[in-house]
Amino acid sequence: MKRKFFTLVELLVVIAIIGMLSALLLPNFMGARERARDSQRKSDLKQIQKAFEMYKQDQSPPSYPSQLPQSGQEFSYNGIIYMNKFPTDPNPGGQYFYSVNNQDLTYTLCACLENKADKDGVSCYPPCTCQSNSKCYIVNQP
Repeated sequence: MKRKFFTLVELLVVIAIIGMLSALLLPNFMGARERARDSQRKSDLKQIQKAFEMYKQDQSPPSYPSQLPQSGQEFSYNGIIYMNKFPTDPNPGGQYFYSVNNQDLTYTLCACLENKADKDGVSCYPPCTCQSNSKCYIVNQP
């Protein structure tokens, strides 16, 4: 007698194997997405840092912006464009933090990292206001 169909037991075994494989791979996939967003945050802060330094050189007396430009907007001053589109945190609801002291010509830019094991992450301090147990990526004036 020829069989044309799979038995119920064979189908259940295949479904169980697929379920176990997906359970093993899903956390790795989520971790990769967190690391990708953290890489984007670091890159964004470095780009903002460079734009702020160019801005400072064009000011007389030298100074940094008093606040972060609006996300998605052009960062410019007196017709000079420093960034075509100011970056936003890649995680919806996330934000970048900024504190400036133009008396000393210092500033701090920071972002909350999702990957707590990130080697570039440090303990958060103001102006960063991240959740407890989170790490921050902090950029200061060069």
